Amino acid sequence: MTDAFIDTLQSFPRGLAFVGLGIVILVLAKLARDVVTSYRIDEEVTQRNNLAVALRLSGYLMGVIVVFLGALYQPPTLLTVDGLGFDRTFGEDILRVFLYSIAGILALNLVRLLMDRLILYKFSIEKEVVQDQNVGMGAAEFGLYVATGLMIAGAVSGEGGRTELTTALIALAFFGMGLVLLVVFSLFYQFTTPFDIHSQIEGDNTAVGVAFGGNLIAIGLVTFKALFGDFVGWGDSIVTFVTFGVIGFALLYLLRFLIDLMLLPTVRVSSALSVERNVGVAFIESAVVISTALILFLAI
Repeated sequence: MTDAFIDTLQSFPRGLAFVGLGIVILVLAKLARDVVTSYRIDEEVTQRNNLAVALRLSGYLMGVIVVFLGALYQPPTLLTVDGLGFDRTFGEDILRVFLYSIAGILALNLVRLLMDRLILYKFSIEKEVVQDQNVGMGAAEFGLYVATGLMIAGAVSGEGGRTELTTALIALAFFGMGLVLLVVFSLFYQFTTPFDIHSQIEGDNTAVGVAFGGNLIAIGLVTFKALFGDFVGWGDSIVTFVTFGVIGFALLYLLRFLIDLMLLPTVRVSSALSVERNVGVAFIESAVVISTALILFLAI
């Protein structure tokens, strides 16, 4: 018992160092966002009380931390503790996590621009979020940022090749596959929904935006699970990726449908979202689909 207590205390300084690094990454991510954004984020949130911008920024910051956690999982030496944990591999771990996180921030900003054009392509997002203060649009962007962060985290997590270059190339390849999976499943969800998500969100329907954002996060979790793990070879890794991606997505919406029937037996969810604009139902729907994705993530 004493040895376990001492080992736990010895691991704290090393762990706190990575906590500090995570805070640094968040600050850098916010500064980067300020630079690439055409409007003043702080002014929109604090002076104009723009909830849509606040939701968008919150999703972005959560996406950044998800990427950081994926990078934190990547180096195998993170589990090595010697003394206070500050052994000769510690500096390498810090640098590796930092570089992967910075690359993840850049990828998150670039992919978000691409995703906006592929998934939310029928209107000007900047106009909806900044000028119209469209909360539904902000909620959808929140989900899109978190889903993109999950996809990037899945691509960089786990042990890759024998060299850093090989590991980076493997991460880049699976990043591309994850991006395709995320886009395809998101578009499939839109096409199978009995109402036009774009027109509903553009018409200031907060309920549809919240539900869509929740479904994007769930799709991101399925994509993360499909990408997650150590690289064991191109053939086996790609088969695992495609198999879990397709089966996981199918199970996600089958189980969500069944759970909806049990939790909301008297409610027609599509009508409650598109006609009644019931935000309460939207939050329940988001909680159900995200919970279902988490069950699949841990159980399969």
